[in-house]
Amino acid sequence: MSKEPPKPSERRSAGPLAGYRVLELGSTVAGPFCGRLLADFGAEVIKVEPAEGDAVRTMGKSYHGKSLYAASIFRNKSLITLDLRKPEGQQVAAELASECDVLVENFRPGALERWGLGYEALSERNPGLIMVRISGFGQDGPYSQRAGYGVVCEAVSGLRHLTGDVDRPPTRVAVSMTDYITGLYAAFGATLALLARGRTGRGQVIDAALYECAFSFMEPWIPAYEKTGHIATRSGSRLPESTPNNLYPTGDAQFIHITAMGEAVFRRLTAAMGQPELANDGRFSTARARSEHQEAIDDCIARWTSTKPLAELEPLLAQAGVPATRIFTIADIFQDPHYQARGSIFPAPDSDFGTVAMANVVPRLSRTPGRIQHAGHATGEDTRRVLSQWLGFSEERLDALAREGVIPAAQSPSKAQAQS
Repeated sequence: MSKEPPKPSERRSAGPLAGYRVLELGSTVAGPFCGRLLADFGAEVIKVEPAEGDAVRTMGKSYHGKSLYAASIFRNKSLITLDLRKPEGQQVAAELASECDVLVENFRPGALERWGLGYEALSERNPGLIMVRISGFGQDGPYSQRAGYGVVCEAVSGLRHLTGDVDRPPTRVAVSMTDYITGLYAAFGATLALLARGRTGRGQVIDAALYECAFSFMEPWIPAYEKTGHIATRSGSRLPESTPNNLYPTGDAQFIHITAMGEAVFRRLTAAMGQPELANDGRFSTARARSEHQEAIDDCIARWTSTKPLAELEPLLAQAGVPATRIFTIADIFQDPHYQARGSIFPAPDSDFGTVAMANVVPRLSRTPGRIQHAGHATGEDTRRVLSQWLGFSEERLDALAREGVIPAAQSPSKAQAQS
């Protein structure tokens, strides 16, 4: 199937991806995040879960027995339950794929082919299909069959080696960072493929490997090793070759991060410190010189920040035009006037809680913005509606699939349905 792109008027009213259909077979974080990005900008996304629910429902915190992570990463999607291990479930998935523009999956390479759901098979019925394949190590190569969660692939990418303090083992960010990086690249690839399909009428495969997407963030250190043999390593809160750019102690036992690598900004910093002569010191007069003497300039700045409380430093540096901030906690974010003014936290409609807070849609498009319509639904909540509307399944066929354990039994209406 090669669908015509939605009309401009439809895109303006319902998001730039309105009119496109996406089947999400991915699980945990990378695949669902890719699907969530597409759904945020108007695509109709159908997420397939096993009967026990996606593994992401066991991650993060729960409230009154409901996964708050799932409420966010499954937002704007219709959720169906389908047993892909059964031939009947595989057949239903193939029928759904024939109605889609994009299919997102993150099984180990070869799994879909064993189920008769590989790209070659599905594209015969739907030549315009775009398949986004997310995996640990890619669809080919000697590591392709290795199990590869995000943090494992982050280690292989080299990115993990750079994370943490110099005198300690590599650490990690307390979110699934590499999964998010890969999901973002995958959504970008899907959108590019939709643009290409508009010219050719043909779909294609996007091969998004977790290790490779994380490796792309090693950008400054790849040519550095090839040309100089330099092996980048952990540097704590400091950004190498960008000086000053570090975390400094304050007089009230807190910390402030200051970034002033540019010449003009560095001069503004030294003036705010009451030490303008530092800008003319030969050790600090150029960006290269400052990086060569980073310990010395960091010591000067730390001695100054240690004389003042954080509440005094922040406005002083802001007035001087020096990028600086305390390190926000999530509690700080909820109280921050800038977050509030821009609506960066959105109360998504939720059938159980009324609303649930989550990060708003980014980036912000002026003419065709994305939007949050609802929080993530319960496992399998939309199964019968989707199969009826998309594929025209009768109640008799739905009941037969339920008896076979391919889809769930009929569910009682949710609070949202009961109130509508």
